[in-house]
Order: sequence, then structure tokens, then C-alpha cells
Amino acid sequence: MPHVTISHFPKDLDEAGRERLVTRLTEAVRDAFEVEEDVVSIALRPVAPEAWDEEVYRPEIVARPELLVKQPAY
Repeated sequence: MPHVTISHFPKDLDEAGRERLVTRLTEAVRDAFEVEEDVVSIALRPVAPEAWDEEVYRPEIVARPELLVKQPAY
């Protein structure tokens, strides 16, 4: 605990980009939840643009607004 899943359009991150993302997210999660680094897990979930509405937008954004802490502007 805690676990973060990032759903995103497919994008290949190079090793340096992935490491920056992991480092920054881990730091933010550690600060927010006051936990140690080794309990944070992060998953990257690529979603094809044509599947975004069905797999992410409707089930995770529209259907669960009470869980959102930042609304998208689309």
C-alpha cells in the first residue's frame, strides 16, 4: 500500500524517462501518505486511443466521480 496505476495512450518511455516518472511519483506518494518507498507500487497500463472511452473514461472517470481528485478537461 499504496498502489498507483496510470492508464495512458501507448508511449514507449526510455529508461531515463521511466526512472524519472517512478522517482517523482514515488516521492509524491510517500509524502502524501507518509509511507516508506518500499511499500509503493506503480503500474503503467497502455490503452489504445480507440479503447479509451470504453476502458477508462466511462468506467473510471464518469462512473466514479467521487474518487477523482482531478477532473480531465476533455
